[in-house]
This record gives sequence, structure tokens and C-alpha cells, in this order.
Amino acid sequence: MIDRYTRPEIGAIWTQQRKLEGWLAVELAVVDALVGEGIAPAEAAVECRARASFSVEAVAERERITNHDVAAFVDTVQESIGDQGRWLHYGLTSSDVLDTALAVQLVAAGKLLTAGARGYRDALIEQSLRHRETVCIGRTHGIHAEPTSFGLRLAGFAFEADRNLKRLENAFAEAAVGKLSGAVGTYASLGPTIEARVMDSLGLRCENASTQVVPRDRHAEVLSCCALAAAGLERFATEIRNLQRTEIGEVEEPFGKGQKGSSAMPHKRNPITTERITGLARVMRGYAQAGLENVALWHERDISHSGAERVILPDATIGLDYMQHLGTRVGTEMIVHTERMRENLGLTYGAVFSQRALTALLDRGMSRDDAYRLVQQNAQRAWDQRSDFRALLRAELETAAINLDLDAVFDPAAYLRNADVVFKRLTALAE
Repeated sequence: MIDRYTRPEIGAIWTQQRKLEGWLAVELAVVDALVGEGIAPAEAAVECRARASFSVEAVAERERITNHDVAAFVDTVQESIGDQGRWLHYGLTSSDVLDTALAVQLVAAGKLLTAGARGYRDALIEQSLRHRETVCIGRTHGIHAEPTSFGLRLAGFAFEADRNLKRLENAFAEAAVGKLSGAVGTYASLGPTIEARVMDSLGLRCENASTQVVPRDRHAEVLSCCALAAAGLERFATEIRNLQRTEIGEVEEPFGKGQKGSSAMPHKRNPITTERITGLARVMRGYAQAGLENVALWHERDISHSGAERVILPDATIGLDYMQHLGTRVGTEMIVHTERMRENLGLTYGAVFSQRALTALLDRGMSRDDAYRLVQQNAQRAWDQRSDFRALLRAELETAAINLDLDAVFDPAAYLRNADVVFKRLTALAE
């Protein structure tokens, strides 16, 4: 991932230095297990832990000769240890080290992403409860539908964010798996007790049945859940972008002191943060697709997955971390124009109350088709001619000698009379 979108803490997980440190941690844990099983002498673990070292540059230089990254790493570290270094990589195949160390990296990334998902969700919950009674217009097909509250709209995003949090927690838990079962998964070189010791020391579970690699459906699930969480962020970002349009003007993303919206037009306050979230969500879906393509490998293993994973796993986790950061900032600092929301409620001259008028007429015994046509004719006339729907409806009802409580029909609060059930659920989630 480019530096622009890489936050330091998660970026550090995916550095070459951190990756090789992970390899070394696996290798040393295996030596400890070999000693524990009576296969290697005690001094092997002591010497390996005391003397093992490497530099990224030295491994890279060695790889130019071996054309094999793990072999270059093992050669470099063994040389730093001396004679007892012969126990390093004992009975292992490269993927034993690669996949187990990758799982450790994914666990670390998962902790950051689930924390970020929780922070984003909580920001939405807070704003939703703050605006539970902020009445605004709801829109379907981009057209004014009926009044709702801004808090109720945000509640939907908050519950979605909570589902994505749970998905991420589960996906990263499923990826916290390593293997030391050898070249084709038979434990021919090292027994399962060695694997169990090592995984326990690293905080991982043993893969139930591996080939030469951990099955890639685990990694595909991580990438798919990252893409789904990104899609949720994109849905929220798209809503803010739409509400910030000049013609609507109900909500704005935060605009920092000294920020410039346009190099040419000083008046501009563009929704660049939410646009950035939208653009990155598209990239995240591509990573998920590549992850799904990685599931089907030839026989016990090929390396068609590894080249893609070197890009997609770091980039997807770094990208989602950045998107969560942006989404949390927007959720926390968004500017809500409640007065503009009230103004926009009247843009259709009251036509948005048409369903309540229809229901009221049905309650008075009018047939549905007759009631619908009466209300539709006057609602559309109000909208098209910029006339007050309530006045038009009153005149029609007087002509037909139908008495309705128009104050009740045109009461925006009526649309929220049952909304508390949602906010009770949301409050329970927050608690």
C-alpha cells in the first residue's frame, strides 16, 4: 500500500523486517519443541536463541544466489549461530514457516482492524442516539419518500458496522492457524506433538488437515470480510456525499482549519474524505476476488497464491485500517444542518404525507382505489404546481363532505412514534 494510505502501526506489521522476525520466531519455536521432545540437545535452543540474527540486506543478498527466500533466510541465520544452527529448519518445509508466520501477522493485523471496526461502530451509535429526534426526509430512488429521523438512518449504518465487526473477528480467528505437517501434510518429518508445542507457544491453532500449505479459504474469508466491511464504509460514505450536495446540504464531512477544497475555486468544500473511502472500497473488492482465486491450488500446493498474497493481504488490511480511520472521523465530526433538514421536508409542498392521508381515508371507509386516486391527484398537483398539498386536500375533502383530522395527518412526529424500538436495540448494543 502506498505511504499516503498507510498508518504506522499496521504498516509496521507488514514490513520485510517484521516478516523475517516472524520466520525466526517460528524457527526458534521449533528448536525449542525439538529440545522438549528430546530430539535436539538443550544447548541447541540456548545457542540458537542467543546467537540467531539476520539483516534484511544480508538475506536479500543471499537470495540473489539461492533464488529462494526461505532458503536464503535459513542460510543467513544458521551462519550467525554456528554449529548448533544445524537444528534450524530441521524437518521443515518452507510453507511450514511461511504460513505459520503469516498467521501471526494476520492475528496482529486483526487486532487493529477489529479495534478500528469497533471505534467506527461506536461513533455511529453515538451520533445516532444524539439525532434520534432530528426529523429529516427519507429518500427512495433518490426521490423524497416520507419523514424519518437522521438518527434512525444512522442506526442502520451502526448495526451494519456491528455485523462487520463480528465478521472480522470471526474471519481473523479462523485465520489464526499454522501448520508444521511437512511437504505434503503427512507429519513424516516432524510429528504432530512438535506442531502442537509450536502453535501453542505462538498462540495459534493447528490446521486440522493441511497439504503443504494452510488451505486458502481461510485467507479468502479474511479478504472477503475486509471487502464487505469496506462496502459498509462505502455505503455510509456515499450517503454523506449525497447529503453534502449543494442542492441537499443536510450534512457535511469535517473540513479542517486551513484545508483547501479546490486549487481554483476558494468557495469549494468537497467531500474528499468520503470520496476516498468510496474509491478504496473498489480496490478492496478486487483484493477479495484475488483471494477467492487463490483457494484452488494444484494438488498439495503450487505457488500461484503466494505472489498475489504478498500484495493483497498487506494492502487489504492496511487499506481497511485507513478507511476505518476516515469513517470514524466522519462519523464523529460530521456537521449536521438540522435547519436545512427541516427546510427540505417542505420541498414537495407536503406531498410526502400522502400515505398518511391515504390511510386516514381508508380508515373512514373509502375504497383503496378511490382513496389512492384522490390523494395521488392532489399530491402530484401540489408537487407539479408548487401548491400546498394540505390546502388542496382540504378543499377536495370539503367538496366530498369528508372530515379528516389534518393536523394528525400532517404531523411529522407520527412517523417516529415506533422508532424507539430501534433505539432500544441500539442502546443495548452500545452497552
